[in-house]
Amino acid sequence: MGSLKEEHAPKHAVIPDQFIDRTRHRPDTFFGDGLVVHVSLAEPVCPILARVLEEAAASAGLPARRGGTYVCMEGPQFSTRAESRLYRGWGADVIGMTNLTEAKLAREAEICYATLALVTDWDAWRESEAPVSVETVVTILGENASAARRTMREAVSRVAAERDCGCRRALAFAILTDRSAIPGETRRRLAPLIEKYLDS
Repeated sequence: MGSLKEEHAPKHAVIPDQFIDRTRHRPDTFFGDGLVVHVSLAEPVCPILARVLEEAAASAGLPARRGGTYVCMEGPQFSTRAESRLYRGWGADVIGMTNLTEAKLAREAEICYATLALVTDWDAWRESEAPVSVETVVTILGENASAARRTMREAVSRVAAERDCGCRRALAFAILTDRSAIPGETRRRLAPLIEKYLDS
């Protein structure tokens, strides 16, 4: 991730709890095709997994801060300086190209989701630094990957099989389409996600 704040230096991590969507071209829902579903994304991150990541990072020796806002940009290009300054003005903490779409789809699939955002660069806002480049990112990436592996080893053993976080019930009241009006093909395609709510 690119850092948008001085306190998030390269080789540190942020465990964001909010996202801003700046994507334009990617599918970000399983639904449609005659099925209207509105899940809540007010709190897009599983608080239990976020706490686990925070504890695991501490045990793994990875400097990490829990909480913050992740800007999800379209890519594959990096930000302009004007965009980077804009996101800083919004109070965002880090910027990347993937996580919000993942968070949306995980919520629709009732999967607990959290992000360990490992900082590789200062994005484009910090004029005392060279603008972000692939070379810069790749240099830091190896060290971050090692820190991520250590953290994930710690995290896996800390995740309880039973969690009371609400993530696994995200669709309980989200399906708005009358059950009898859902097209058969849509119902078949999405059965792994919705079937338990259609028969009740």
